[in-house]
Amino acid sequence: MAIESIGGLILDKTVSDPNLAGIVVYTPVINGIGGNLVAIQSSRISTHLHFHCAPGEVPDEAKGCYYPCRTFSNHRSAQVLLLLVIPGHLIFLYTIHLMKSGHTTLTPIFMSVYLAAALLQVLLLLCIADWMVHSMWRSGKDPDSFSIPYLTALGDLLGTALLALSFHFLWLIGDQDSDVGD
Repeated sequence: MAIESIGGLILDKTVSDPNLAGIVVYTPVINGIGGNLVAIQSSRISTHLHFHCAPGEVPDEAKGCYYPCRTFSNHRSAQVLLLLVIPGHLIFLYTIHLMKSGHTTLTPIFMSVYLAAALLQVLLLLCIADWMVHSMWRSGKDPDSFSIPYLTALGDLLGTALLALSFHFLWLIGDQDSDVGD
């Protein structure tokens, strides 16, 4: 709840700024996609551990210090999930644009900054999931029960924070919404 509350505070602060009001439509998209993708990866890692290791023991490739490259070199699913980020977000961005729900014009710079934030969010979440699931398994806890709530809350926090930074950056560089105030 504390993690979610921080994300809520960031969203509340951002929404109250009239220059950044367009964030409201995109927050559920970035948070939903990131949370769902990391939940899939967490479940896949957990299932692998259930089949190949006893609780408390981890495979040889997961022993020692964690390093982020391990997430993508040992897990093909992490690579595939990361590749799904851009097409998935493009579909939602286009849908929001068609429904005229967003307060932000889909400029190339907006799309680039938004997609960079979405990729960074999922990249960080996949790395955190790899570390967290293995750590929980090592301590004898079932990662399916314990990791997914933390990871989705972190996904909401990261998504909201990165989106707020993106909107603030876009406002600073002058790629401001032409529809604000309409």
